[in-house]
Amino acid sequence: MLNKVWVRVAIGLLLAFLLIKYFLEINHIFYPIIVIVNSIALPLLLGGFLYYVTVPLQTFLEKRRVPRWGSLIIIIFLLLLIVTSFVSIVGPILVGQVNSFIDNLPQIQHDFEAYISYALDQREKLPAGVKDSINNGIQKINTYTGALLSNAVVYITKFISTLFLLILVPFFLIYMLKDHDRFIPFIASPFSGSRKKFVVDLFKDIDKTLKSYIQGQVTVSAILGSLLLIGYLIIGLDYALVLALWGMVTNLIPFLGPYLAIIPALVIALIQDPIMVVYVGIIMFVAQQLEGNVITPNIMGKSLNIHPLTVITVILAAGNLGGFFAILIAVPTYAVLKTIVTNFYKHRQDIQLQAQKVVKDQPKSE
Repeated sequence: MLNKVWVRVAIGLLLAFLLIKYFLEINHIFYPIIVIVNSIALPLLLGGFLYYVTVPLQTFLEKRRVPRWGSLIIIIFLLLLIVTSFVSIVGPILVGQVNSFIDNLPQIQHDFEAYISYALDQREKLPAGVKDSINNGIQKINTYTGALLSNAVVYITKFISTLFLLILVPFFLIYMLKDHDRFIPFIASPFSGSRKKFVVDLFKDIDKTLKSYIQGQVTVSAILGSLLLIGYLIIGLDYALVLALWGMVTNLIPFLGPYLAIIPALVIALIQDPIMVVYVGIIMFVAQQLEGNVITPNIMGKSLNIHPLTVITVILAAGNLGGFFAILIAVPTYAVLKTIVTNFYKHRQDIQLQAQKVVKDQPKSE
């Protein structure tokens, strides 16, 4: 019975649940460790993100016999140059559009409420079920707005503390670029033989998975943001740069990103000129068609091999569990877990095949 896979899996799950249960009951003992992990989690993730974005450049430079320290200096210099250029060139435009948006926010809110009021005036003509849904939606919006305003100080405090944590990001990035080729050998050093090979292959596959996702998603988002900016500038949409940057960031979230990107653009277009809504819809449609049928297949392909329904389920579950930040890391986290499970399954299959081969070869040796 104990040799059956499902029995071992069940026992493993029970032990894991027991460990989690007892850990939660005595978590006050590990509170300092939890605080440390929470403090370095965000800088570590951002440093890892920048590492996967910049490591292709490091590889390119080192193939041309640039030493490791030289590639580090070039990468840091280029990052500083990009940030400085963004702040000096794009920054004033962005700040001007944000300030203009804030100054016009009362008028925007008034105009938007006028559209909502007009729509609500027509709800008596709607079926009872639709009216109830509208009323419930209005109540939820009011509740969320009130909670947002009441917690504004808390959000501002968290934002400031997050800015201080971002100081650690360059240090994580530098050490990752400097010592990344030593990480897998260090992890595999306690093992030997087939187990060492398994650990090395496992972490190489995890690295490949993260590299494919992050590099591909960043490239696709940058191209899509550029297309949106060009389209918004052509039609003369207000706050074009802000909306394009928002679209570029939200596109990092598979499937939900395009919907999050278009909502503020449609609101601004509706207030600026109702016909703009049609233009924004056309721009978003064209951009998404290019992204879905041309850009993404050629850049990312099917590197993760995850079914779209699985991606949607993972994103929705992550949103309920951890909010926007969890949504951002949900898909790569699932991809890593899938890679781990796949490698363990493959390793087990290899062991079974080797055992069967030994059994078959045993009579021949006799």
